[in-house]
Amino acid sequence: MPPQLCEFHLPLSPEDLLRSGGVNQYVVQEVLPIRQLQPQLKAFQAAFRAQGPLAILQHFDTVYSILHHFRNVDLGLKEDTLEFLIKVVSRHSQELPSILDDAALSVSERSSHLNALKMNCYVLIRLLESFETMSSQTSLLGLDVAGKGKKARSKAAHGFDWEEERQPILQLLTQLLQLDIRHLWNHSVIEEEFVSLVTGCCYRLLENPTISHQKNRPTRDAITHLLGVALTRYNHMLSATVKIIQLLQHFEHLAPVLVGAVSLWATEYGMKSIVGEIVREIGQKCPQELSRDPSGAKGYATFLTELAERVPAILMASVCVLLDHLDGENYMMRNAVLAAMAEMVLQVLNGDQLEEAARDTRDQFLDTLQAHGHDVHSFVRSRVLQLFTRIVQQKALPLTRFQAVVALAVERLADKSVLVCKNAIQLLASFVANNPFSCKLSDADLAGPLQKETQKLQEMRAQRRIPAPALQPQEEWEAMLPEVQSTLQRLLACPQEEEEEGTPQQIADAETTDQVKERIRQLLARASYKQAILLARQATHRFPGSDPFCGADAEDSPEGRLLSLLADIFKGPASGAQGCGAHAAPEQTAGADPRGECAQAQAGRSEELVKQEMLVQYLRDARSFSQSVTEAISTVSRMMYENTTTVVQEVIEFFVMVFQFGVPQALFGVRRMLPLIWSKEPGVREAVLNAYRQLYLSPKGDSARAKAQALIQNLSLLLVDASVGTIQCLEEILCEFVRKEEVKPAVTQLLWERVTEKAPCSPAERCAAVMLLGMMARGKPEIVGSNLDVLVGAALADSGRRDYRLAQQVCQAISNISDRRKPSLGARHPPFRLPQEHGLFQRLRDMVTKGFAQPDPLWVPFKEAAVALTYQLAEGPQEICARMLRDCARQALDGLQEDSAPQGNPEAAAPRLRTLLLLNLLSLAGDVALQQLVHLEQAVSGELGRRRALREEQEHKAKAPKEKNTSSETTMEDELGLAGGASADDTEAELIRNICEMELLEGRQVLAAFVPLLLAVCHNPGLYSSPELSAAASLALGKFCMISSRFCESQLRLLFTMLEKSSLPTVRANLMVVVGDLAIRFPNLLDPWTPHLYARLRDPAQHVRKTAGLVLTHLILKDMVKVKGQVSEMAVLLIDPAPPIATLAKNFFNELSHKGNAVYNLLPDIISRLSDPECGVEEEPFRTIMKHLLAYITKDKQLESLLEKLCQRFRTARTERQHRDLAFCVAQLPVAERGVRRLLDHFDCFGDKLSDDAVFAAFLSIVGRLRRGAKPEAKAVVDEFEQKLRACHSRGLDGMDELDLGPGGSQQAPSAKKRVPRAQAAASTASDDFATPEPRRPTRRPPRTTKKKPQVVFSSDESSEEELSAEMTEDETPRKTTPLRRASRRPRS
Repeated sequence: MPPQLCEFHLPLSPEDLLRSGGVNQYVVQEVLPIRQLQPQLKAFQAAFRAQGPLAILQHFDTVYSILHHFRNVDLGLKEDTLEFLIKVVSRHSQELPSILDDAALSVSERSSHLNALKMNCYVLIRLLESFETMSSQTSLLGLDVAGKGKKARSKAAHGFDWEEERQPILQLLTQLLQLDIRHLWNHSVIEEEFVSLVTGCCYRLLENPTISHQKNRPTRDAITHLLGVALTRYNHMLSATVKIIQLLQHFEHLAPVLVGAVSLWATEYGMKSIVGEIVREIGQKCPQELSRDPSGAKGYATFLTELAERVPAILMASVCVLLDHLDGENYMMRNAVLAAMAEMVLQVLNGDQLEEAARDTRDQFLDTLQAHGHDVHSFVRSRVLQLFTRIVQQKALPLTRFQAVVALAVERLADKSVLVCKNAIQLLASFVANNPFSCKLSDADLAGPLQKETQKLQEMRAQRRIPAPALQPQEEWEAMLPEVQSTLQRLLACPQEEEEEGTPQQIADAETTDQVKERIRQLLARASYKQAILLARQATHRFPGSDPFCGADAEDSPEGRLLSLLADIFKGPASGAQGCGAHAAPEQTAGADPRGECAQAQAGRSEELVKQEMLVQYLRDARSFSQSVTEAISTVSRMMYENTTTVVQEVIEFFVMVFQFGVPQALFGVRRMLPLIWSKEPGVREAVLNAYRQLYLSPKGDSARAKAQALIQNLSLLLVDASVGTIQCLEEILCEFVRKEEVKPAVTQLLWERVTEKAPCSPAERCAAVMLLGMMARGKPEIVGSNLDVLVGAALADSGRRDYRLAQQVCQAISNISDRRKPSLGARHPPFRLPQEHGLFQRLRDMVTKGFAQPDPLWVPFKEAAVALTYQLAEGPQEICARMLRDCARQALDGLQEDSAPQGNPEAAAPRLRTLLLLNLLSLAGDVALQQLVHLEQAVSGELGRRRALREEQEHKAKAPKEKNTSSETTMEDELGLAGGASADDTEAELIRNICEMELLEGRQVLAAFVPLLLAVCHNPGLYSSPELSAAASLALGKFCMISSRFCESQLRLLFTMLEKSSLPTVRANLMVVVGDLAIRFPNLLDPWTPHLYARLRDPAQHVRKTAGLVLTHLILKDMVKVKGQVSEMAVLLIDPAPPIATLAKNFFNELSHKGNAVYNLLPDIISRLSDPECGVEEEPFRTIMKHLLAYITKDKQLESLLEKLCQRFRTARTERQHRDLAFCVAQLPVAERGVRRLLDHFDCFGDKLSDDAVFAAFLSIVGRLRRGAKPEAKAVVDEFEQKLRACHSRGLDGMDELDLGPGGSQQAPSAKKRVPRAQAAASTASDDFATPEPRRPTRRPPRTTKKKPQVVFSSDESSEEELSAEMTEDETPRKTTPLRRASRRPRS
């Protein structure tokens, strides 16, 4: 049959065209071989030129054959075919309008054009899909092809750029579908297959992963418009909805693409209903299925989120179908629905002009968001906080919800998730930045106006006792008329009621009409309608000729007359009333204006009262918001030292913002972030620098001087009552700013003007200026160095009253002009020193000696700074300080002689003076002794090494070239610096040591003269009972001990006696610091005294305990003290009532946990000592301590070994309390399946203790934890363990034997197949003490023939990080066991 007479059916697959499917159905006659394709294509082209688009009817088989052999056909033939088919379809689309408009078109011609249209579209679309498939395969094979020229290489491979060819084809199909082609079909109904053919290629193109790239945007736009035409003209809604849902489920990259398409269809094509259809399909998805399909859920969630951003108003109509997903398990869907609600609040439900229904919807959305702020998933809680942050930033949150959302943010600061905490901080910062109340949120600033306005409101309410009527009299009468009318009708219908009521409202003889009218008006106002009616009837009889009782119309009914009378009385005299005399009108006219004026005045007062109430409420909200922010500050400040860098950065930014809004408590956070300048994280350090740069380096001001003055003022506030650590941190920050030249010269200039008193300032401001100059000198020494004489002359001048605080700061500022570190060997120039004759040292010496006898407490820190500066900068500082000591000693002797001269009349001031002189003298001697030691070991030793290095360098240069050919051994030693360097270093160190040991405290040295006096004061605390003198003497003794090991050894007993027995906490704390320094300098001498150091951890004074904790933390972490069993005293600090001490202990164990197995090795000893009934702690504190310490056991090997040790300890436990403690420790460990097997292996150790309910409950809690999420193979072990526990708890070890043997002995534990080694069984016999024995010193033993057992010890100095064994040494093996009722023998396999 000729093709013109056949009907072309669009096939489901290309192979269907090869099979006959019905009468008059077109079938491909022959698939041409490849060699004939080129000539046949040319014949097709010739026929097209002659017949037009209908030529496809005779040559369809040619194009079909090209598609059939597409993979093997030459690329040029493919391109020619594609270009030709584009031309054919384009020509056909141009001719179709005229053909469709031809009324004389025959049925055969219409059928021919329909077949040609379907054939042309079919082959073009199949060719399009074939090229797309080939392009995708090629791109997958060439993924490694990247970089410049990739597009050119792709074009060379394909002959053309396929990505640019897709768009014209899609536009051509769109143009074709826009024609009214439905008239080609019977009944003008286009077959679904044709629409599916065109739209199917669009969906297949969307499946390409690269379709979302920016370069493919033209293709995406063409696909969108093509599908939009299909939706509007060809009823493609249902198919598009189903296909979009499938694409979202399987292709994650398509969500943004489909959002753009759907939003375009809804806005430009008017297809808003497709949004509802798609959302309805997503809403009907089962939440349980989505929890098992994370890929699909992610696609749906992304689609909903981005669609809400594009068309929130359209989506809002269908959001109700998504609410079920808020209760589903998939958190991504919950986040998507919540994000959609937030977008609707932001874009649709925003503003004050919302209708009631819109406000209710907005409130429901916000309620849902707040409720999910407590969602079980941290990602949802975090997302809610992010959404509220956007809402607050765009000022879309109603003021009535501010407090609730702020409370939610403050509550989430304590969330376990770091991400939630971070977003909570961001939300609070957004609240502060976008608050509608005030730019200054100081509670003190808001409390005053609130109190003032509240008092004003109360006065206004008191003045306005009768509130203004909300209704006019006419409106009130209309409101009460029905009830008055019904009452009147009832009285007229039942006169007996009047008789029953009587006439309580009698009219007195002296009453006037006005008084009666007022009584009637008051009765009506009180809703006493019956009484008012009765009184009005009496008045009509009593005053028949008086207004208004005479003005009733006689023709009216009695009911009408009374109602009219009551209305006139209640509403007042009517302006148009006529009646009883001409004098009534003027009265009525005169009475109308005062009533109106009164009403206006009352309305005005009411409006003012409402405004005042709104103002007071506003101030209350502002203060409440300020208090909430203040409450959050304390919580946020505790997060400043989190391990997560991003959280710390958010905290820093929060405090910067809060500080800028004037919250006073923010200064606490700004100061607290200062130590973070030493952070190893570059991001944290930079955040601190940026914070201080933003807060202090960019002040407001009209001029450079005004800005400098504001900057100095702000920095000076930080120095008020600042600790030494705070000052050091601020010095580091200022030093960094100075190095980067961020501090303007105007700042330095103003500081010098304050120092020299050219600019007026207070003494405190002058002192702060010196401190700031000293800090800046660290970064740029010439700031102080170039003006040294100016500083000395201005601040150390010999004036009448000496300012020792200023002088101390001057010394510290000058010390920053030189490097305090030990000179390096490579330095060619000597360190910076000033001659002894310099005016600086003369001024310092004069101030020290002249203030020696003055009772000024600031003299002591000043003289310490003066001595340190002298040793740092002076040439021959020991001579200057020796003269200083002699002058002060002479003054003390002179004072002693003056005191002893008048013996007949002693005065009370003499002992006080003698104590002051002695205190200052010993303190000065101690400072000189310590600085002399530092000078020798740093400056002198460094200078000796520098000179030696220069001398060796000169000698090396002076050597002749022939000496280079020496032996290789000598050359190697020279290169490595081993020839003379090591011995020279030893010689120099020995020289310094001999000076300290043999000279400084011996003979006629200046310091040696003070030793007897110092020892006399320390040995006689009763004679020298002054607390200040005792503290100074103890510190001086410690400084003297630092010099010589011989002197230190001779005075150690005195030091520790004072440390333990002194009644002064200050002395004990000072000596604790001294002993810590001695432990670093002479560790071998202090090692026997280590228990006395740990004893101070239980000192009754909080200050002493804290000092002892700090010192021991430093010594232990620096490995200067062996970690022995006494470390349990540090563990006791975890429950110290003072929070700073407890925090110190937590930090200690956190740092100790980073040192290998240190905590693991110490745990057995800690458990032994803390659970000891004689020297341990109570049960509850013990559990608190162990919860913290056992959390550090994370390694499986450590866990199993510790489990075995704890089980063995059950045998040596002497009390039930110890049994409970051990069981609690076992229960706190993260026991897994292997741990349960280990417990089964050692069940005999604790089985007889299970009769105690507390022990049984502890072991049973392990079973409860393991059952959750246990694997099937692990459940068998857990079940066996639980059965044994319950059997022993109910029947003792006998029950366990019955369980093991069972009927016929068939039941046996899987873990029982592994026998306990005999060595472990022997280890179960214990000593008679529960505490871990002291480590034994190694002794020589004769060789033994038995097999050597592996050992495990409990102290860190005898433990290895790699080798963890469960065996105890023989001396640690318990010898006494707890008696058992019956020994259990488990069957052997």
